[in-house]
Amino acid sequence: MRIEPDKTGHPHTHAELCEAGTRVYKEALRTGRIPRSDIESTPCLMDLDLLRPDPDDVQWLRPVPPSAALARLLLPIEKEIQERRRLSIELSDAFEPFMNVSAQDPSTTHAITVLEGLTRINTSLDRVVAECSSELLTVQPGSGRSATTFGEALRRVRPLLGRGIRMRTLYQHTARHQPITLAYLERIGPEVEVRTLEEIIDRLIIVDRKVAFVPASRDRQVALELRHTGLVEYLVGVFEQFWLQAIPLENPVTYQPPLDGISGIQRSIAKLLVEGHVDEAIARRLGMNVRTCRAHIAKLASALGSGSRAQLGYLIAQSGLLEQEH
Repeated sequence: MRIEPDKTGHPHTHAELCEAGTRVYKEALRTGRIPRSDIESTPCLMDLDLLRPDPDDVQWLRPVPPSAALARLLLPIEKEIQERRRLSIELSDAFEPFMNVSAQDPSTTHAITVLEGLTRINTSLDRVVAECSSELLTVQPGSGRSATTFGEALRRVRPLLGRGIRMRTLYQHTARHQPITLAYLERIGPEVEVRTLEEIIDRLIIVDRKVAFVPASRDRQVALELRHTGLVEYLVGVFEQFWLQAIPLENPVTYQPPLDGISGIQRSIAKLLVEGHVDEAIARRLGMNVRTCRAHIAKLASALGSGSRAQLGYLIAQSGLLEQEH
């Protein structure tokens, strides 16, 4: 409702007159008219059209009956209501032909939701994690995560602390040597159980064993929100298998001793090379940057006497290196 200031600077509306305006309007209704001089401190009554000049004497003012004032004020509101009702009917009519058209069963459609863009992904994550009531499982592969990423994770997890929610996170061994990761874990405290592995799957978040989030593109700009019971249970099983093999963060990692000058990490790289993975995929799987990965590949090639990438794969297979690891 429009607010009008009077000469003294006090705001007035039809619904909330000042004390002086209320008193003058009541007096005008009781007596039938009041002299114009009585509204020197309440000119708002004229602005709000609650008093009008007396046609018989301009020095006097007559009150507008409350019923007439109310009807005048309600008229634009009722028109707006009618307009919104008309718009509601038009929208309902426009969408009515689509109500019975569906390419899939609704339960199937909502079981897998494609999230495009970091904003939408983070919004969905925030909403689902905030509703977590019993368990939060996460797999965080890779290295070099930014302070912004850890800040978002901290903001998301902090409200869950102290609520009896079991939280478990899997990192790669390389995370044990990342100051920013260790600082993040120190801030969230011991309520989050952490274990590490040399090699883990891509990023995974599971909330209450009901909703799971997985990446759907290499650039992490597309993700899938999964609510299909079978899919979520399968991913929980994958997580549990990795968890059983992982080493608690407080326990030291025992690295495999070098064999013929080839380290344990280089044997892991050799296995992935034989499986056909490219450098970027190997680096992502082992939680290192591509430059470090290629340096290890170069050392592996030198140790085996390989002169090309194709020959390296053959020499790995012939060397019995992977059998020694087994």
